[in-house]
Amino acid sequence: MGEEGREGEYDPDFAAFVAGFKGLTGIDLALYKEAQMKRRLATLRQRRGYDTFATYLQAVQRDKELLAELLDRMTINVSEFWRNPNRWEVLENKFIPEMLQHSRRLKCWSAACSTGEEPYSLAMILARRGALPDAKLVATDIDDNALAKAKLGVYHERSLKDVPKPYIDAYFRREGESYFVTDELKRGVSFAKGNLLTDAFDTGYDLIICRNVMIYFTDDAKTLLYRKFAEALRPGGILFVGSTEQIFTPGQYGLASADTFFYRKTLASDHV
Repeated sequence: MGEEGREGEYDPDFAAFVAGFKGLTGIDLALYKEAQMKRRLATLRQRRGYDTFATYLQAVQRDKELLAELLDRMTINVSEFWRNPNRWEVLENKFIPEMLQHSRRLKCWSAACSTGEEPYSLAMILARRGALPDAKLVATDIDDNALAKAKLGVYHERSLKDVPKPYIDAYFRREGESYFVTDELKRGVSFAKGNLLTDAFDTGYDLIICRNVMIYFTDDAKTLLYRKFAEALRPGGILFVGSTEQIFTPGQYGLASADTFFYRKTLASDHV
């Protein structure tokens, strides 16, 4: 089967890399699906000319640029505005108005925000309703490079293909092929580094958006995260997940299905 071994077979070279990487970064790769993570990192390792994970780890420990590249590759920063547009329309037309009836001071979190398209999409919706200045909108990611791009707020036209035109006109400035997010949106989003698997979460959120990242985690890690997300929501708060991340037994986390890929924290879930 070659040097990478059979899928699912114990590989001491990769196991040592996982342990060393956790010591270096605090990130536990054992909580990610091993086969796809190992393939992804092996491809990068080989491209850089390292025959083993042991030699690659030594290089990463010495070279900050190699480490940054590895982190960027590990987190797969593929994002766009209004991803799955009909789900964003449900958020815009159903859940945000409902939340604003409860309070004008919404507390929202874009978890694993990548390069910022997701939190800025939410910021546009809130700004359109005059609710952004009063909202607390935090966005976190584990990747420093992604966060730097998010804070810069400059995007290619292809990232905006699903954004309704009124939003593009109101919240972007075009220069050539680039679109610049307005200062109004930048002021409305607070970006910060965060590790979903190890960090303690704040509480009392009206809305948590975490989309298209859970698919990379093991079942045990997903269970941990869904429980942490539920505990971080206020009773009645909403968790918005990706189109491949349906929660099949939301009740075990104190959640209930509110719409396709939207889950509401039940009043009893504080005691789960």
